[in-house]
This record gives sequence, structure tokens and C-alpha cells, in this order.
Amino acid sequence: MEMNELVLDVSNLIVEYVTSEGTVHAVNDIDLKILPQKSVGMVGETGAGKTSTALAIMNLIPSPPGVIRSGKIKLNGYDVLNMKDSELDQVRGSEVAMIFQDPMTALNPVLNIGEQIEESILLHEKVSREKAHEQACKMLEMVGLDRSRVYDYPHQLSGGMKQRVIIAIALCCNPHLLIADEPTTALDVTIQAQVLDLIANLRDTYKTAMLLITHDLGIVAEMCDEVSVMYAGRIVEHGTVKDVFTDTKHPYTEGLFNSLPNIKDRKSRLKPIVGLMPDPTEVPEGCSFAPRCSYATEACFKRRPTLKAFSDTHKASCLAYEDPAFLIERNKHGR
Repeated sequence: MEMNELVLDVSNLIVEYVTSEGTVHAVNDIDLKILPQKSVGMVGETGAGKTSTALAIMNLIPSPPGVIRSGKIKLNGYDVLNMKDSELDQVRGSEVAMIFQDPMTALNPVLNIGEQIEESILLHEKVSREKAHEQACKMLEMVGLDRSRVYDYPHQLSGGMKQRVIIAIALCCNPHLLIADEPTTALDVTIQAQVLDLIANLRDTYKTAMLLITHDLGIVAEMCDEVSVMYAGRIVEHGTVKDVFTDTKHPYTEGLFNSLPNIKDRKSRLKPIVGLMPDPTEVPEGCSFAPRCSYATEACFKRRPTLKAFSDTHKASCLAYEDPAFLIERNKHGR
């Protein structure tokens, strides 16, 4: 993989939030790489650091209290962390765009829909206001809304319609990378599938790479090429969807799969992951997952594992693999 081929190249990223009650270690030294037109899913519990990673990629970590302590972020060749605000304004929208998880608060309530789409077009493209208005109308039609909606205000739209407008704003300047931060969380179940299908179709149409943040492994299986599993601010497993789903390596990933209902056996009980994630203000000395892991040994509480490569595409961080014969239960049973 040539580095200049990457749409996104994140290395050694550390994000912290300094508060009066202590320093929250949100993202702890992660690497993430995305190739053109590829989709990477990022899964993990609430508080794992997924949204902080997405905001760091956009250089939108709120400061204070947030700070990007170290790391490099290259976005289609741009050094995001060493750019002026005026330069970042040009990159956001044209190179990278974000779909936020709550469409209710992502739109400006005092501007109509057309003005909000046109604002992004006028910022990044040298076109007249009339041309920008026409492009806004076309984008609304592209996301399945009537062009007459350009004159509506956010309060006149349903949650699903607002999310479609957010998608239109994100894609109106054809960015190379689309970040979707749990884009269906705030929507009714009946609308979620429609919005996901829309995102998938537009991603294919515009040839856009995507980072999809979600709790839902089913969405990852359907929409992504690769998946990163995040726990306590670290990526504990990464691979192609086939790697992670059929040859699971990390005990936490195993726990996520075991927590899913078995549609083939309705009487089977769910197996939740016991315990909670560690306090993010106190980074444990060893493996962060050790207190919840059925495979943990004394060494797991004292030494922090590093990512071990199992193939060119698959890696995971677990000390148990120091024993060459180790297999997690999920793979012993051939699941």
C-alpha cells in the first residue's frame, strides 16, 4: 500500500480532555488508514473514543477542554493538524464531510434548507448564487426530497428529512472522504434502512471513501469493506469484514458478537459482556479489557498488548496469542 494512495492516514493519534476532575484519555495512540472508495466501519461501546476520532480527523476537537496531544492526520495529502483555520475551511466540505448523529441539532433553525446547502457550495466553488441555488435543488432531489423544500425551515421537516438534508450538505461538494457518525441513531427504525440505503447509493455514485461509526455490526457487514473495533480509546482489532466476522481474534470482538440475538435459536440466551469500560481518567497499566475478559491472566493486568498481524489485512492486540495454540471460543466452535 503506497502512502500517497491513502485518502486518510492517521498515525499515533492521542486525544485528551483536560477537566477539573482529571484528564479524560479519549483516544490512546491509534492508527487508521482508508484507501480511495473504501468503507471502514468503526464499532465499539459508547465512550470508546469513536466520535473523538472523527472530530480529530476534521480538526474539530473542542478546545478547551479537548486537545490533540500527539499524532499525524493526513487527509488526501493535507496535513490537517498543521493547517490554518482558513485552510481548514476549504478542506472541510471539499475533501472531507461529516454526517452527524443528531439531525435535530445539526441544522441552523433560522436559515432555510436552500441557504444551508448553498452556503457550502459558495464556500468551495466559484459559482453564482443562482447556480448554487440550482445545485442545492438538484442535491435535494438526489437525496429523495422535492426541490420545493429549499424554502422550508428545519422545523418543517421530519427527522428523516432533516438527515437527508444533512447528507445533501455533506455531499454537495463531492468530498473524497465521508464520515458518518451513527447517522441513524436519532431516527425511527422504519426510516433507518432508507437513510442507510441512500448513503450507500450516493457513496457509490460519488466514488467517496467512508468512515462509518456505528454500534450495529449488521450495518458494518452490509456497508463496509473493513472494520476497526475500538475499546477504551484503542483499536483492538482491525481487518476486512470477512476477517473480523469469520475469524474473530479479540475477546472483546467475540463479546460483541455473543451479545447479538441468535435468530436461528430463539430460545438461546444473550451473553452480555460483564462489567464496564475502565474510567477514562485512569488508564490501566495493562490491557484495558482484562477486567472483563474470561481469558485474562496475571500478565494481562501488567502488560499492555500491541497489535499483532495475523495476515496482511488482519491484526488484533491480545497477549493470549503469545501461545501459538490459543483460539477464542467463537472460533473453536467454527462460528
